[in-house]
Amino acid sequence: MSEPNDLPHDLYDLQTLHERPGFMIRRAHQIAQSLFLEQTGGITPTQYGVMCILEARPDLDQIGVAKLLGQDRSTAALVIGKLTDDGLVERRDAIYDRRCKTLSLTPRGHAVLAQIGEPVRRSHDKLLSVFEPEEAAQFLTLLHKFVSAFNTVSRTPLDIEPSKRNGRRAKS
Repeated sequence: MSEPNDLPHDLYDLQTLHERPGFMIRRAHQIAQSLFLEQTGGITPTQYGVMCILEARPDLDQIGVAKLLGQDRSTAALVIGKLTDDGLVERRDAIYDRRCKTLSLTPRGHAVLAQIGEPVRRSHDKLLSVFEPEEAAQFLTLLHKFVSAFNTVSRTPLDIEPSKRNGRRAKS
C-alpha cells in the first residue's frame, strides 16, 4: 500500500478540487443558504419553499410537498414538523382518507410568508449582484438547463406537477 506522499502530487492539488463543478455547486449552495438566512432572519430556504408550496396548493399531503420541493420524504417531514411546531403550518385529517394528513398554512404562516417576501427578493438580488444583467439571465438559464437535464438522476427528482392531485394520492 502506498503512502500518501507516494501518490502523484496533482491528486492533492487544491485548485483542481476547488474547480470541480460539484465542489463549486456545493459552495454556491452554501453561499446561497447563508445569504438567504441573513436576509430572512432564520427562515431557511427549504422552510420558505414549503410555505410557498402550501400557499399555492393548500391541503397537499406531505408526499406532495416533498415532490414539489424535490426533497426526500424524511427531510420534508422534519421541515414540516418544525413549521408545525412554530405555528406556521397545520395538519388536518384529509377528507378523502382520515389516515392521511393534509397541510396548510396557519394565519401566522401566511403573515410570515408575506413578511419575508421582500427579504427573499433582497437575497435573490444579492446572489445575482456579481453579474451584469445579461450574465444573471444567462446564469439562471444555464442553471435551469443543468437542473432540467439531470433532474431524473437525482435521488429526489423534482415533480413539477405531482398528478395535480392536490393532496390526493394518485391512483395506481
